[in-house]
Amino acid sequence: MIKELFSRPKTIRDHCSGPLIDERLRYLQHCVSLGIKQCTLREIAGHLLQTVKRLDVCVGETVNLTQIESAAQAWRHSIRHRKNLSESRKATQLFVGHAVQFFRFLGWFEENQTPSHTHCDKVVQFTQSMRCERGWADETVKNNHYAINPFLTWLKERGTDFEQLNIVDIEEYLNGIQASGAYSRRTVREYAQGIRTFIGYAEQQNWCQPGISDGILTYRWCPGQDIPKGISREQVERLLATRGTDQAAQYRARAILMLLCTYGLRAGEVCTLKLDDLDWHAGQLTVRCPKPGRTHMYPLSASVGEAIADYLQAARPVCEHRELFVTLQAPVRPINGSSIYSIVKRRMTMIGVSDQSKGPHVLRHATAQYLLDQGMSMKTVGDYLGHRSVNSTAVYAKVNLNMLREVAVCDLEGLL
Repeated sequence: MIKELFSRPKTIRDHCSGPLIDERLRYLQHCVSLGIKQCTLREIAGHLLQTVKRLDVCVGETVNLTQIESAAQAWRHSIRHRKNLSESRKATQLFVGHAVQFFRFLGWFEENQTPSHTHCDKVVQFTQSMRCERGWADETVKNNHYAINPFLTWLKERGTDFEQLNIVDIEEYLNGIQASGAYSRRTVREYAQGIRTFIGYAEQQNWCQPGISDGILTYRWCPGQDIPKGISREQVERLLATRGTDQAAQYRARAILMLLCTYGLRAGEVCTLKLDDLDWHAGQLTVRCPKPGRTHMYPLSASVGEAIADYLQAARPVCEHRELFVTLQAPVRPINGSSIYSIVKRRMTMIGVSDQSKGPHVLRHATAQYLLDQGMSMKTVGDYLGHRSVNSTAVYAKVNLNMLREVAVCDLEGLL
């Protein structure tokens, strides 16, 4: 198997003499049965060799995600001289994914890691409450766990009782992770919001002293700094007209772009669309909104319906998955938000968009601004986009502030 993938004698010797050769060969044969291409098999084989070398795993020994991520970071430092930062980050994600699938295939992967703090029951109760009260999606729950569990572990390590928690402790923790330089300001802001929500719930349950959550700073930007950046209608039309080299990928990309540009959907909403959500006879599209926890019904426009039909007939692989959009290569599985981000970013680069924001949410902003420019009320636009509060829509009105100033100046000059 190794000789079929590699030609250089030294590379073949490294793979054959590496740890867990039988297990690695067995997994590679499994990948072949899934129809994975040879170039991807070579990449998987390389990642697995680096993984088992760095982890030094014995047969039957379980491995957790933290160990794999540590090995991936060490490997990432070794390839930085060959790749730029963004490429090495993407390669690290692939490294972790291949390693997890390998150990999961062997039955050696610890699926659920228990946090090292002693407040797991509180986190579970908080999560269940937020799911019921706010309709939190699984992705939102996971993101909040990323913020809450490390904070509670930090409290345990420094010997601070949760019942005696105060605002100074929280500020020290947040200032520490911000000063470490490992997180962006936006990530620290999201962590602060997650901790504040959890502490607010803890206060209601009398788990800690009252009034702490009100004092937690969320690292807000200055007013007007967080105005959403969309693209113009002309750029949207050029985006929809882009063509890729792969015909099947082109059909899928066009269907996704039509949904994002027409309805202003979030990437997560596109990912969760199912075949049953398309009512061709009634001309309706059902969209599950994970953020507000509601379901929206949209009229299925002719252009969007045509793009989806082309994708279903000419590009979508035959598979058991009911999700509308799936990968085009084996192993076939539903696409995720990262895939949609890559599709949008690639085509926005093709039309020469130089702004750093090239993800699918930019198209949501463009849809909102276009509807407001057509004279629709913020309430109507908010309902269309699935906003729970009109304040979420009102931010788009700031975009035309310069135009309003010009109008004001003209009017004043006429009065003087």
